Amino acid sequence: MHCEDAFRRVPEDLQRDPGHWRQVQITACKDSVKFSVSGDMGTGNITCRQTNDVDDKDEKKKPQKINIELEEPVSLNFALRYLNMFAKATPLSPYVTLSMSPDVPLVVEYKIENKGHLRYYLAPKIEDEEEGGEDGDDGEGDE
Repeated sequence: MHCEDAFRRVPEDLQRDPGHWRQVQITACKDSVKFSVSGDMGTGNITCRQTNDVDDKDEKKKPQKINIELEEPVSLNFALRYLNMFAKATPLSPYVTLSMSPDVPLVVEYKIENKGHLRYYLAPKIEDEEEGGEDGDDGEGDE
């Protein structure tokens, strides 16, 4: 997904009340990427839809292009506070690329003209399958 201000706006908008929303679910499908949060106070969603051409009729707004390249739909949860920190690098580049796959960390990449790139990696949040999970037992018995 390539976009200018949309990625910076998403974590800021969704984190208006960070005490209630600690994680964001990013769902990518054929023609859109959806950022969702939910908590005690309700839900919040921002959807970025693919655009084929840049409409720059409004001179006050920067043109935005969103390009989605997808092998298969994916939906993962991430810590919202880290995405908010990553989004602060948005002014360094006119494009941000988000790369997601079920078994690898999210890659947030900013290409910086004539300099290289800046990449952030963030592992998805994994829900514990068992309640209590780690209880401090090191697996050794008292036999």
